[in-house]
Amino acid sequence: MKIQTILALSVSLITAGMLSAEDKPKAKAKAYPLDKCLVSDEKFEGSGMEAYEFVHEGQTIKLCCKSCLKDFKKDTATYLKKLSKPKGTKSGS
Repeated sequence: MKIQTILALSVSLITAGMLSAEDKPKAKAKAYPLDKCLVSDEKFEGSGMEAYEFVHEGQTIKLCCKSCLKDFKKDTATYLKKLSKPKGTKSGS
């Protein structure tokens, strides 16, 4: 009986240790810097829509709807470039 109890406690402690390591919070994702959808360029404010938000490689991404996710996945690199442009820069100037 004692061996079974010790074995059960050992398994419980090992399992609890593994679970706590997996449940630890990961590094915080970078904040989304834009006030519009990364794909459609539709502004969030005043639109009444609730943004579809997810994290891609440590960067928070916001889209106007889940439908834009398909386009984001097709050409991720192009859309991510929009995040690296400094505010106030205009193309073609």
